[in-house]
Amino acid sequence: MSSHSTYDAMRHFADSWALMVMIAIFLVLVLWPFRPGNRAQNDRAARMIFDEDDSAEARHDD
Repeated sequence: MSSHSTYDAMRHFADSWALMVMIAIFLVLVLWPFRPGNRAQNDRAARMIFDEDDSAEARHDD
């Protein structure tokens, strides 16, 4: 197998199957936060910045 045919085989693989795998991974990562059972965790993460931090209060009382 010459280097040119190896290049062509790898190029064909990257253009077809590897691209489909990357698209599938992208879609899973984008849609994962929107799955139905994740609502409570998303709501908790959204309110996290408004929660009081005891260590922050201790620093401000000095």
